[in-house]
Amino acid sequence: MDLMEGLLTRRSVRKFTDEPVAKQDILDIIKAAQYAPSAHNTQPWSFLVIENKEILKQFRHVQRSASFAENAPLVILVCGDTEKAFHREKEGWSYLDIDCAAATQNLILAAHAKGLGACWCGATPMTKPIEAIREMLHLPQNIQPFSIVVVGHPAETPKQPENRFDESKIHWA
Repeated sequence: MDLMEGLLTRRSVRKFTDEPVAKQDILDIIKAAQYAPSAHNTQPWSFLVIENKEILKQFRHVQRSASFAENAPLVILVCGDTEKAFHREKEGWSYLDIDCAAATQNLILAAHAKGLGACWCGATPMTKPIEAIREMLHLPQNIQPFSIVVVGHPAETPKQPENRFDESKIHWA
């Protein structure tokens, strides 16, 4: 599929077959995530691949929107390193969330291009899921869970929307 087709046809998948995802496919989609842009090329992300069924079951308790992870082959947890992200401490801001969002978008688009299904479930900016995931996975304080990406071979094809293009949201200056 070409890029435009992939962008326009990607949908969130929440039901998966029992077929495992090949390790090379996992590496390929994470590679695509690592090619995302980041502020000052800091690349503050890391990726935790979770295939352990007991851990996948626990996601329902830390983030309700990821409860279906227990029926998926894996979750890729996209995390950001608060110490590596481009930031202005004195001004109180960081590009960590923006950088991790770009990586997550690349990851789910690459999964779609490989014929896999994926669903981006949030962690950041919600304090309770972040802390629960940190505790569950024993993550250090500088590693912030950003997104829970549930991945697998789709058991269904989500309906495509009629048309999302809305020219009224385009403004020219």
